[in-house]
This record gives sequence, structure tokens and C-alpha cells, in this order.
Amino acid sequence: MPRPRTRRSRAALTETEPNMRPAALNPLFAPATALTGIGPRFQVLLRKCLALPPGVVDPRVIDLLWHMPTGVIDRRAEPAIRDATPGSIVTLRVRVLKHRAPPRGNSKVPYKVSCEDDTGKIDLVFFHAERKFIERQLPEGEIRFVSGRIERYGEVLQMAHPDYIVSEEARGELPSLEAVYPLTAGLSGKILAKAARQAVDRVPDFAEWQDADWRKARGWPDFKTAVRHIHMPEDPSDVSSVSSFWQRLAYDELLAGQLALGLVRQSFKAQRGRVLNGNGTVRARIADALPFSLTASQRVALEEISTDLSSNHRMLRLLQGDVGSGKTVVALISMAIAVEAGAQAALMAPTEVLARQHLETIEPLARAAGLRVALLTGREKGKTRDAILAALASGETDIIIGTHALFQADVDFKDLALAVIDEQHRFGVHQRLALQAKGRGDATNVLVMTATPIPRTLLMTHYGDLDVSKLTEKPAGRKPIVTRKVPIESLEKLIERIGTQLKEGAQVYWVCPLIESGQGSTELAAAEERHAHLRQIFGDTVGLLHGALSAREKDETMARFAAGDLAILVATTVIEVGVNVPNANIMVIEHAERFGLAQLHQLRGRVGRGSRESFCMLLYKSPLGETASQRLDMMERTEDGFRIAETDLQLRGGGEMLGARQSGEPGFRLAEVPQFDELLAAAHDDARLILTKDPDLSSARGAALRMLLYLFECDEAVRLFRAA
Repeated sequence: MPRPRTRRSRAALTETEPNMRPAALNPLFAPATALTGIGPRFQVLLRKCLALPPGVVDPRVIDLLWHMPTGVIDRRAEPAIRDATPGSIVTLRVRVLKHRAPPRGNSKVPYKVSCEDDTGKIDLVFFHAERKFIERQLPEGEIRFVSGRIERYGEVLQMAHPDYIVSEEARGELPSLEAVYPLTAGLSGKILAKAARQAVDRVPDFAEWQDADWRKARGWPDFKTAVRHIHMPEDPSDVSSVSSFWQRLAYDELLAGQLALGLVRQSFKAQRGRVLNGNGTVRARIADALPFSLTASQRVALEEISTDLSSNHRMLRLLQGDVGSGKTVVALISMAIAVEAGAQAALMAPTEVLARQHLETIEPLARAAGLRVALLTGREKGKTRDAILAALASGETDIIIGTHALFQADVDFKDLALAVIDEQHRFGVHQRLALQAKGRGDATNVLVMTATPIPRTLLMTHYGDLDVSKLTEKPAGRKPIVTRKVPIESLEKLIERIGTQLKEGAQVYWVCPLIESGQGSTELAAAEERHAHLRQIFGDTVGLLHGALSAREKDETMARFAAGDLAILVATTVIEVGVNVPNANIMVIEHAERFGLAQLHQLRGRVGRGSRESFCMLLYKSPLGETASQRLDMMERTEDGFRIAETDLQLRGGGEMLGARQSGEPGFRLAEVPQFDELLAAAHDDARLILTKDPDLSSARGAALRMLLYLFECDEAVRLFRAA
């Protein structure tokens, strides 16, 4: 794999390197303003409405193509006025009779235009109308086709603000079936539909990239036909996510993703790796310093990692383990192999809080084993940072722990052989590449970790380029966490029970979610309000932790809680990962119905780490919706993160569960459809078969598949082609 000097966003790839994309796609990647009717004002509205990829600021034609309808408006009914049913949408052929403007100065009275056909009369009604515009649209004595919802007002039939008004000559411009799209304030469905139809007209005739037998067996159309029927439906069922048109496009998106992951994996595996054979001395000293024995799954994972590192192919492995399953210890022992082999290792975490938590866990064990460990985050500056960088470049530092700061340009290693990346889903593939490129000759081995148990479906979609190890047990001594859902009406009773526990030495996390307030939505307001309430009862033993605090203030607050100076820590979800206070045994999650299952499980994992019996209290506001009720029931039933992950996937969908939407990575734009699992499994198998038979995509189908990769902006795979 080529060494990435700097990683460009998808936007940069499409804007600064137009020559890399086939010219046939240029009309689709043109700015949306190239379409008739989309000026600067509508561009701003589209920016709010469309799900744009990371790094893309201004909407493009293709973003309209992937903005899928939610239904249709059926304008096929063309009754005579006498036969029109009030409340229905109809298209009428009428003769314009007379304009009746409201009295001057009285804006509350609507502008009315009387019309007729051979069977009856109807008033077209306009509020706050511009007279000259309506007169141009509906000249007296002329025939017009009007389409909209017809209503009865007293004895009179009316149509308020017709959706379409066209002349007989322009009858073809009035769609019989009109796709309905998600919108934003100020953006009309008519303008968006018109823009989407123009986007469809720009789609070229592609060579087919799907397997012919597979497509024939499912009765799927070609790509262009599928896109046309979605945005310009000929039957209301065309825009259903179970239609052959949508299913075809969903499979295209999944196939592109699976192919891209397969190409990245293939390229990575093809590179000769750095063989790391340690003598076991450092690992033995770490094992002696551990206060517990390794679990069976920790030992299996370490054997898999050790085998990878000793081979001549580069390691690219995912270590997934539930909350408290001991991933950090596995990471440390893995990094010790690199140090035994005379090299260095790095551990990258997504936040400073988590990086410091890893340091706290690793440092005592490293010290006992004679390892030299350092921390590098955005907080280290000036001479302190210079000293850290110098020690890293000279090889004095064996293991560096840090945040995104690790892959900045001025960070040099003497010999980086293993990169460990925690909470992988919060980083892009490019960030993984940027860190491993710090190694000698790009031969760095990579171990990525996640505390979010990942179902098989998501492993294929998001981690298809990695080998997988699982930690399935909790370390010895971890006690079950009693989980109960509690209605908010029982709040005062809960506080009384907590008061009793505090007298016995307990410590409490109290998590507050996003709330709606007069000033807008803010987690901070909820946390501050609950903090003030609990301080009235428990005094200065109640602390407050939230994202608006400085790093120093966060550390001071956490240090006071860890030391026992604070008995209750009121916090936002900033404590979801990376906080370890063994004495804390009570977790209260306020408005638990607003959280997803994975997040509830992560939060619950902050307790149950010490010798005390632990509790997780899920405060909820009645009435509970069906989905929220299922989430809270599941939390009461099990602590098995893998079961919880499967349920969360069913309730929420893949992109949201992995935190992708929160971090700016959109989920699927087309593929979240019925039969998703079946389509994904087929795409997974198809991609593997393709790359086995045609690893360079040099066949006729391979060339078509390259076009597919460009179309869905699978830029990591595209970059591999350019380097080939």
C-alpha cells in the first residue's frame, strides 16, 4: 500500500483531482447549481436537506440522485369537477373565468380565481398572492390544467394553492405520479423533484457491473432504469424499498462497499509485514504484575495476535470486547511483543480522556516490566511536547499513548512496528493509514479495538477488511450489575435510597441526556439543573462534569471523584468511555428512553468494577414508546454486550449504532432496506469471488466495477488503483 503523505477528504478527491474520475461521471459530480432552478439560496437549503459525505460542503448532482423519496403523490385522477371527491388530489382541465382580488389593504381575504368545466365550477384560492404572477399563470378565458387537493368550503369547491398550473401545450410537464422527498424549511417538494429529475437525465448508460445470473434471478433492471423509476415513478410501488428498483440500487451500494473493503484488505495483505518475534521476557514481567489471571479469550486473542506478528504478512486485526473485558491489557501485551523485538508501539484513542485512562491502566504494569511509556495529546505543548517528540524519535520511548496528535506531521518514530487504535469507528480508514505510515517502509502492523460489540452484519459492512478476535468474558471478580427501570415519578424515592447507600461509602454516576429547553437543545442545561438539585440535598459532595469544561477542569473533577472527595458525579455522556473508578457502584441514567441500547450498555459499564454490589437505575418518563420499552427491558434482562448489539442493530440500524452518524460519517444512503442482511451477505460473497478471480479488476466486468467504485466514492479503493 502506498504511503499516504496527506489524506484528502472525498470532497478534495472530487474537486482537486478531476482527472482521476472517468469523464462519464463528471455530469453527476457537477455542483447542484448546474441544474436549472438551483441558485445560491436553494443551494443553502439543499445543504441542510441532503446527507452529504464527510468533507463535501456544497451539494452535487449525485447527492440529489441518492436523496431517496419517501412516497408518491398520485395525480392520475382526472375527474370532471362534478365528480371530484373532496379531500382527494385531482388533476382538472378547467377554463379560467374571472379573477377576484381581495379588497385593498385586507390581506386576510384570499385571492380567488373562478374556473369551470362542462360539469361545474371551482375556485382556485391563493393567500398572500402576487396578483401579476397569478394573472400570468391563469389568464381569463384560457384552458389550464391544475393539480392539487380539492376541498369543499360551504357549497363551493375549492383548490388552495394548486401544486401545478400548466397550459394545454405544457400538459406533459405535470407528472401523473410525483415522488415525495424529505425536505427542510423553505425548500418546496416541487423544486426538489424537478432537480432530482434533472439529475436522472444526467445518468449515463453504464456497462453492467452486476452478475448477470444474480440480476436475472431477481428480476432487477439496469442501473439507469432503477434510478429513473425511483425518482420518476410509473407506479406508486416503484418508490417502495422492497421494489426491484430500490433493491437493485441498495445492492449496488453494498457491493461497492464490500469491494472497496476487499481491495484495501488485499492490498494490505499483499505487503510484506514486519516480522516481530519477541523472546517473551517483557510479557512475562507484565503477567507477573497483573493482579489477576488472563481470561481464556484474552489468551486466545493474544495467541492470534502473536501468530500474526510473527508472520511475514502485515497484521490488520480487530479486537472486539465487551465493556470491562480487558482489551487494554491485551493491547499492552501485544505492544510488548514489538518492544521485545527492538521496535516501538503506539496506542491511539479518540479522546484525551480515554488516552489518559489507558495511561493510568498501562503505566504501573509497564513500569514493573521496565517499559518506557509516554503520553501525547493536544494538551502537551512547547518544551514538554518537544521533549516527548525527541524521546520518541531517538527510541528512548518504547510505547506512546495519545490522540489524533500522534499522526501529525512532526511526530517521528525511531521504529514504529505496531499501531493500536482504540474505538476504531471514531476514526476513518485514512487516519488508520496515516498512523501506520509512520512506520519503517510502511510495514506497520495494526490492531484496532472497540468496546462496542459488533454483530456479524456490521462486521461485514464496516470491518470487512480486518481479521477479528473476540473477548467474551469479564475479568475475574467482576460482579453482575443489578439493572432496574424506574419511572421519573419515583425520583425522590430513588434519591432517598441513594442517600442510604452513600452513608455506606457508595459513589454514584448520574448521567443526564439531551433536553429541550427554551434556549434550544442542550445536555449542559439538564446536567446543571440536576447538579443544583442534588447539591441542595447532599451538599458539596456533588460534582459536575460536562464537555464545556476545560481539559484541566475535567481532570480535576475526575480526580476528586476517584479520590472519594465527591460522592456523586453528575455528568453528560462525556463519561461514556474512558472513566474508571472502581468504588463507583451506582449508575443513574436520567431519561434512559432517549438513549440507544449500545450507549446505555456503555454507560452501565462504568460501574461494577469493584467489590461492591452495583446498580444501574434507568429513569424514564412515561409513557414509553414500543422501541424504548424494548431497549429498557433488554437492559434489565442481560449484560451480554453481543446480545445487546444484535438487538440494537434491529432497533436502530448500522450507521447509528456504531456512532457513525454522531461522528459525521453518514450511514447507508440507499441500502437500509428490507432483505438488508441477505443483500449484504450476497455482496460480501460476490466481492470475495470477484477479487479471487480478478484481483486487479482488469476484466470487462472489472472495468464496470471500477466505475461502480467511483460512483459510490469508495476513495480508499480508488487510491489503490491510482498507485498501481
